[in-house]
Amino acid sequence: MTTETVDSPHSGAARGTKDTDVGENGGHGDGSGHGRGAGAFWRYWTASTVSRLGDQVTAVALPLVAVVTLHATALQVGLITGAAYVAWLLIGLPAGVLVQRLPLRGTQIAMDLVRAAAVTSVPLTAVLGVLGLPQLVAVALVVGLASVVFDVGNATFLPSIVAKEQLTARNSLVSGSSAATELAGPSLGGVLVQLLGGAASMLLDAVSYLASAALLRSLPYAGQPAGERARGAGMREQIREGWRYVTRHPVIGPCAADATAVNFVCGGLMTLTPVFLVRTLGAPAAVVGALMATAGLGSLLGAAATPRLVARLGSGRALCRAAAIAAGFAFLLPLAGSGWAALVFAVGNAGFSAGVVVTSIVTRTHRQTQTPPELLPRVMATVRFVSWGAIPVGALAAGAAAEAWGTRTALLLIAVCSVASPAILLASPVRRLRELA
Repeated sequence: MTTETVDSPHSGAARGTKDTDVGENGGHGDGSGHGRGAGAFWRYWTASTVSRLGDQVTAVALPLVAVVTLHATALQVGLITGAAYVAWLLIGLPAGVLVQRLPLRGTQIAMDLVRAAAVTSVPLTAVLGVLGLPQLVAVALVVGLASVVFDVGNATFLPSIVAKEQLTARNSLVSGSSAATELAGPSLGGVLVQLLGGAASMLLDAVSYLASAALLRSLPYAGQPAGERARGAGMREQIREGWRYVTRHPVIGPCAADATAVNFVCGGLMTLTPVFLVRTLGAPAAVVGALMATAGLGSLLGAAATPRLVARLGSGRALCRAAAIAAGFAFLLPLAGSGWAALVFAVGNAGFSAGVVVTSIVTRTHRQTQTPPELLPRVMATVRFVSWGAIPVGALAAGAAAEAWGTRTALLLIAVCSVASPAILLASPVRRLRELA
């Protein structure tokens, strides 16, 4: 699960997050309420949930294909994980401008089709007997690049179809449904891998991308906002505007730094989890799926609790406490053992994810409500460029640490790194705020 998003998740392995955000009017909206309505939100929610379920199957299948079928090392699994998210370093900043310049619906459909084709190539080459590690890395990279463009549009669209006072509740619902798929998807993926093999089980993800594209195709045409079409500033200047807003903001800046620290940890966990569960604990594929699914359980509980926590503590205090709780649970992960002792991993996984989801919902809602509408796509792209860019770094660092000192020691080092998240918040102005706004 990745923070800032929860759009994505430390159980997420090498996958693209598929959220379908298109309003009833098919446009981005202008903050006036145009395009808002229950129908628009529920169509968005349905497409997103169906698509995420396939994502979660691949979250288990892709690393297991590498570990079980190709006998990949921890560092090689790190390459696959890193490739999926290095896309944010490559095109993360321009994506915020591109989203405002390209037709939304057509761009989203194209990105879904690209990802479906990439994922489908894995079972096809497996059948032909030519599947190799370079292809898995390439698939992860292609899916990641397409997901960057797709996700930036998603993250900026929700405020145009949901009233401002409903954003926390709607973000919690979206995160909750995402958590439910994280709970069901890895378990389903583990069973499918055990029954059909990892490559064949990835067909479900391809089908989910096609279903997402079909749902998008049924919606009205979505163009870019009229205000952005008229802007004369070039791409470089627009990128700089978004960067300056994030880095100079007293709340969004520290929250972006916090998200970066958390996502470094998440990248490490994406690399180490399948290797640790399969090789260190000796768990079969179905059990691996079940243990990874505990992240979804924690995310579901965190998403459900967020509105009450914010109402009771205030968004600022809820953010700081959730960050500290997530870091504490991370230290349980390296203590897990085989058999029933694997439940220690389940508890740590669930607790870490719950804390991350709370921080993600709170910070995302703050950005959506406090950022000027004309800057929101670029602000979202900037935050994700920085924070999601830490995922491949964490993935590769964890893989290298596992090669040098063993997987359990690498997990412990990742847990130590998780302390940076609450430390960043407590050292910033956020520490003194009951409410972020």
